[in-house]
Amino acid sequence: MLGSSRSQGQQAPRRRTAVGLGLTGLVASTLGAVSLATAPGPSVAAGPSEADWAACAAPAPSRQAAFARAAEVSGVPEEVLLGVSYLQSRWDDHGTSPSTSGGYGPLHLTAVESTPAALTDPDPLGKGEGGPEPGSREMTTSRMDDTQLRTLDRAADLTGLAADRLETDDVANICGGAALLAADQRASGVEARDLGDWSAAVAAYSRAADEATALRFARDVYAVIRSGEARRTNDGERVRLPATTARVDQDAVAALDLAEAGPATADCNARLACESVPAPYEQYGETPGEYGNHDLADRPEDLDLDYLVIHDTEATWDTTLDLVTDPTYVSWHYSLRSADGHIAQHVPVDDPAWHAGNWYTNMHSIGLEHEGFAAEGASWYTENLYRTSARLVRHLAERYDIPLDRGHVIGHDQVPGTTPATVRGMHWDPGPYWDWEHYFDLLRAPIDQTGAGTGRTARDAKVVTVAPGFRGNRQPLSGCTESGACTPQGTNFVPLQQRPRWGSPLVADAGLRPDGSPSTTQVSDIGARATAGHRFRVAERRGAWLGVWYLGDLAWMHSPRRDPVVVPDRAQVVVPRRDDVPVYGRAYPEASAYPASIPVQEVVPLQYAMDRGQGYVVADPDPETDYYYAKSFQCATTVDDCTEVEGADDYLMVWFGHRMAYVRADDVRVRTVGGALR
Repeated sequence: MLGSSRSQGQQAPRRRTAVGLGLTGLVASTLGAVSLATAPGPSVAAGPSEADWAACAAPAPSRQAAFARAAEVSGVPEEVLLGVSYLQSRWDDHGTSPSTSGGYGPLHLTAVESTPAALTDPDPLGKGEGGPEPGSREMTTSRMDDTQLRTLDRAADLTGLAADRLETDDVANICGGAALLAADQRASGVEARDLGDWSAAVAAYSRAADEATALRFARDVYAVIRSGEARRTNDGERVRLPATTARVDQDAVAALDLAEAGPATADCNARLACESVPAPYEQYGETPGEYGNHDLADRPEDLDLDYLVIHDTEATWDTTLDLVTDPTYVSWHYSLRSADGHIAQHVPVDDPAWHAGNWYTNMHSIGLEHEGFAAEGASWYTENLYRTSARLVRHLAERYDIPLDRGHVIGHDQVPGTTPATVRGMHWDPGPYWDWEHYFDLLRAPIDQTGAGTGRTARDAKVVTVAPGFRGNRQPLSGCTESGACTPQGTNFVPLQQRPRWGSPLVADAGLRPDGSPSTTQVSDIGARATAGHRFRVAERRGAWLGVWYLGDLAWMHSPRRDPVVVPDRAQVVVPRRDDVPVYGRAYPEASAYPASIPVQEVVPLQYAMDRGQGYVVADPDPETDYYYAKSFQCATTVDDCTEVEGADDYLMVWFGHRMAYVRADDVRVRTVGGALR
């Protein structure tokens, strides 16, 4: 989530409210997008009659049947219709909830006036700090023309179906999307002889402002058509797209005459077409400490790059860009737009951005903010977003030698507090509705294959990785709306309980609830969640229950033999040498490592400990022990500014609770458990 400070003791940046909480995904970084469906001429109005569309929108026995009927009525190949819908929504239907770009239903029909309810929250950063304070910075990007934002109205005009029906009725919505594709195709003047001839219509459906983003969308649609897909949707529908040979016609996409992408960035490969929207590094006050909104370095030459941190913005696209271009606010390296996966880079990877709320993590990580709202989940996290993010992460991981595993590609919710006082204020995004299993499939590092080759089953494994299967894992949650309800949908975690039986209290997290009360089902309460990719040392088994070490105690998860929520694994495990081994939120150097001119940063234990006989899986076996002293504007301001202090103490980062923790290597023994490591 936005709004994470540096947490290194400097003056907190001033906050303000961005002007214009507009629709996300609908802000163009260059010129307005060109849409074939809005081209003049009688050809756009031609096509099926209103009676045909009324028949198309009649109740269907299944969503698959609705796609087939819409294809027949519209003339759009069923493969194209299914491919476009998959990229927009993965064929899901979210009822009356729009996405961040105001998109409704399986075909993501947009309405410019749609403002998600979450935007009215007086705490847009999701952290209980109120909102940012008012400011006056004008938007740095131009909006698309309103006609590009009102595909819902355009679909209503083409079909004669009421706009509110297109919003709420998934069958009508599919027909409306088909009508747009058919109109785009007619306006192109291309005779559709094969699937590739639909390339321009597919690219136009993205409503992207620039050719690179539109072409990427078209390539993704055609990749889905070639590979085929099948899944059960969030509301229980089974939909299948058989694999079919098809290729994008790039010349047809170029003929749309879309704008060129904005200024390119160094840390983004050409096919991702990242735009540069720089975060300012400038002094805004009279003292050297009044500057923003990141620090200068030469990573990875001076500071190791170890982690990629996945955030969600809790704000719309225009708000996100407004905040990151404010020198008095905080920063992150990349923003990714929900509607089309467009990427903007703000801070060079060389430099630490202020995104994680933990200065040690900031020193060694790259922050990626994804447009969306954690409590709404799948309504915001589009397939476009997942795929583009995965490509960017693969690129960064390869370039900077960052392992593609859940110990190094982490959620903001895994970042530990720096001291006991900061634990409760740490963020919980991207939340329980971020599909880590699907994301790691796209990263080509599947979570459920973590321990492949151990020769064990989940029933007898000594180390396990959580892999509950997202779609069917509908854990009960509360607090998503004013009424307290959360829409049942797939979640990425399994709950941990104090005893091996249903009805037992959820485990307690002393950092979040100092009074010792159990965790809750509140959507933001991460205290008792074992998230997909979380790795555990198994301590005990009782029937269908697994006892695992968690936050210094034994916790229980339900994992029946016929439907396990874990897969066998093998890993390095730390075993405490004594009782009450402390854990830390950062791997800072020992006091003797600091020169006299740089204040010692005390390494304060968190409010947890490990006891003898427990075991915790190592997430990072060799984090750098260091502290980057950077507290004033320009590295030459003081003799020691922008200095890395390196320590002799060795640490390991471990899966300790929902969040990671650091433990001194001298306090533990390291054992390989579950077979030889790959």
